[in-house]
Amino acid sequence: MKFGSTLAAAATLVVACAAADLDPIVIKGSKFFYKTNGTEFFMKGIAYQQDYSSNGTISGGTSYTDPLADQAVCARDIPLMAQLQTNTIRVYALDPTKNHDQCMQMLAAAGIYVVADLGEPKNSINRDLPQWNEAIYQRYIAVVDNLAKYTNTLGFFAGNEVTNMANNTEASAFVKAAVRDVKAYIVQKKYRPLGVGYATNDDDQRTELAQYFNCGDPSASIDFWGYNIYSWCGQSSYRESHYQERTQEFSTYNVPVFFAEYGCNTEGAREFDEVAALYGNEMTKVWSGGIVYMYYQEANDYGLVSVGSDEKATKLPDFTALSSQIAKVTPSGVAMSAYSPTNKPQACPRQNNVWAASEKLPPAPNNAVCSCMVQSLNCTANSDISDEDMQTNFDYLCDPNNGNYCSGILANGSTGVYGAYSMCAPKERIAWAFNAFFMDQTKNNPQNTDPCNFKGAAKKQTAKANGDCRNVVNQAGDAGTGVVTGAPTATGGSSGGSSAATTGAASALIVPGFNAGMLQMAAYITVAALIGASMVLL
Repeated sequence: MKFGSTLAAAATLVVACAAADLDPIVIKGSKFFYKTNGTEFFMKGIAYQQDYSSNGTISGGTSYTDPLADQAVCARDIPLMAQLQTNTIRVYALDPTKNHDQCMQMLAAAGIYVVADLGEPKNSINRDLPQWNEAIYQRYIAVVDNLAKYTNTLGFFAGNEVTNMANNTEASAFVKAAVRDVKAYIVQKKYRPLGVGYATNDDDQRTELAQYFNCGDPSASIDFWGYNIYSWCGQSSYRESHYQERTQEFSTYNVPVFFAEYGCNTEGAREFDEVAALYGNEMTKVWSGGIVYMYYQEANDYGLVSVGSDEKATKLPDFTALSSQIAKVTPSGVAMSAYSPTNKPQACPRQNNVWAASEKLPPAPNNAVCSCMVQSLNCTANSDISDEDMQTNFDYLCDPNNGNYCSGILANGSTGVYGAYSMCAPKERIAWAFNAFFMDQTKNNPQNTDPCNFKGAAKKQTAKANGDCRNVVNQAGDAGTGVVTGAPTATGGSSGGSSAATTGAASALIVPGFNAGMLQMAAYITVAALIGASMVLL
């Protein structure tokens, strides 16, 4: 079959399957269920994204290839995934400006659900410079908007391995704020229930992480917990791999838990012996299956399939091994009607030398609040201010040795102290700092005849703050440290009332904070097989 014929056949499949919606997966207690028939759902998943590592980095910069935007690629790969009894894929970065109808419908025809990470390389929460701001929020909700209409969208990850050491646990406060605000957005938009979770690695903070994201206000806690675990290597066992220990630890968890990545390769070719344990009676009482890392062969040698320069896919030994093991398991669960959850949320971890994240979370991004703030300033940033100029001025103005000009825009996930405008875009935040300096110099240093210049980076304007905006500014206070309630409604999916919301490099600018030295703030089998046949080497 020629490639053009493949596209034609794929188009036919899309039309044929347009109405073939999958039964949505719902959450009850610590388990997933098919909504209509109430059968418990166990993930048999594959991580599916090319040139993208699990920690959110990619080879060659910040660009990435959307795995669900190319109909021909989906037509090639979905039949192979179906051969592995795949019912779930995890995708790490989707482009919300692209149309995913064709791939999502082909996945639905093959009985495959999607769990999608919300971030992408240039717009996600950075463990070393954590921020929860308008630019990242807009990226996250754009992915939600793009995928919410598909019944085979299972849910979203608000973060992946963001905290991975004791010295970056503060970042978890920003991720938990993202969980809170994305959950609220889903409700606000009246989408069907869609879970928002977090994927963690298997590190020394595993206990505190699991507690933190599950504790406190339910509106900010995760709906499911993904565990990236690579402890079963070579000839291991339920006990030696620590699977038994982890199962015991999560036996009291009150939301679904599953392996968001698994498949150690340090002992050579993978045999996937852990599959029998994961889908066996001891683990299915606690775990909802798992997602094998990964579909594509990359330099890290985790691939199930190799794609050549001719775009044809070739099965690798790992594919054969996984196929053999997955064919042997038939996980059994409980009917939703017969299941009465008893587990309770976790208690929040105490702050100590290995856990710094505060229970107090950053404010929700609100472009209307940020726009009000900018309108109220007498000195603001020039529209063409460069990232370099912003960074230079952040470094100066936010150094407490030079004055108190950044209280309204700083965020500290350890102390739980957040400026009212700390969630605004970088250009809006530097405007606040410019104005704070301008007002201070105008009052206290009349010898400075041009305090709103900053080598051409700033300009004067006529301050305006009327009605709701006046209330916002008054609640935030002159120092910008007040709590804004009853704020103007921000619109989702765009920058709305703020022309200063930015994406890309600017969202990663560092707003210094000084605390004990300088601290930085800051996703039908038979028919599908026909479609992909011409691109697969069996």
